[in-house]
Amino acid sequence: AGAMLRALRRRWASYKYRFVPWLALNLRRQRRTLRYVPESSQDKIIADEDVFETLLKTFKALFINDFSRQADILALLPEVKCQYLELLTVEQKRSKVNSCNHGSQHMFSPEEVLFNTLGFTVTRDRSSLVSAGTGVFVTKGFVPKGTVVSMYPGTVYRKHEPIFFQSLGNPFIFRCIDGVLIDGNDKGLSRSVYRSCSRRDQLGPFQMSDESWLTAAPQNPLAVGQYVNNCSHEKAANVCYQEFDVPGHFPVELKQYLPNIVYSHDIESHLRCVVLVTLRDIKQGEELFSNYYTVVS
Repeated sequence: AGAMLRALRRRWASYKYRFVPWLALNLRRQRRTLRYVPESSQDKIIADEDVFETLLKTFKALFINDFSRQADILALLPEVKCQYLELLTVEQKRSKVNSCNHGSQHMFSPEEVLFNTLGFTVTRDRSSLVSAGTGVFVTKGFVPKGTVVSMYPGTVYRKHEPIFFQSLGNPFIFRCIDGVLIDGNDKGLSRSVYRSCSRRDQLGPFQMSDESWLTAAPQNPLAVGQYVNNCSHEKAANVCYQEFDVPGHFPVELKQYLPNIVYSHDIESHLRCVVLVTLRDIKQGEELFSNYYTVVS
């Protein structure tokens, strides 16, 4: 009985920040853990262009690192193939690898690619908070203020779409300012829904989203944002959520690294993503803490 009670307390500790009645009663007490913005259009820590460039830079590096597995995609995109061959040649020269032998390309882990590209790595590990479970840490390097440090993965639901059963006991549902919901749970029904939607949207060799965040080894090393814990009076927020709509001109060959998918296939709208942006410089070994909720005043 004692073990069951402790398990319930741990579940509640992580779930309460998503429970609307609890939020309503505790907003005044939690003022230091709130983020206030004048209006939804000003909910930007950095410019969308900066978010886009960071994702583009990171995904291109992941693509080049995994170049030998991209043959089916590149066969349908000859112009794009030439561009990546040039980039690969530059990368191989920089790494002192024979540029004429693509087969000898050294494969880095996704975390190594992230470090080589942005100068840091982030990893899931046991949180420094008591009974908080998993957290996210900067395990190598240094992250300057105003940097995209992770992404919030999951299935994207519009306000009227069914999410009741997926939401039961689910501490990983993120609510955007406009009411759009992102289910970042990598287990149970949520996991099955994401995989189903992802495979539904695949176009031949072109994957429109990344499924690997559902595993212990995500191919996009930024896709760990759902495990960032809420800040407290003892642990101030060092990152903040920022909504980002993926533009229509986002390269199709790089969509395989986007850790989000829309629930409904019959809509003409940009894919909603959420990134976490640093509020200050973050050093190696520090855990990331966020504001779970933003108040539009």
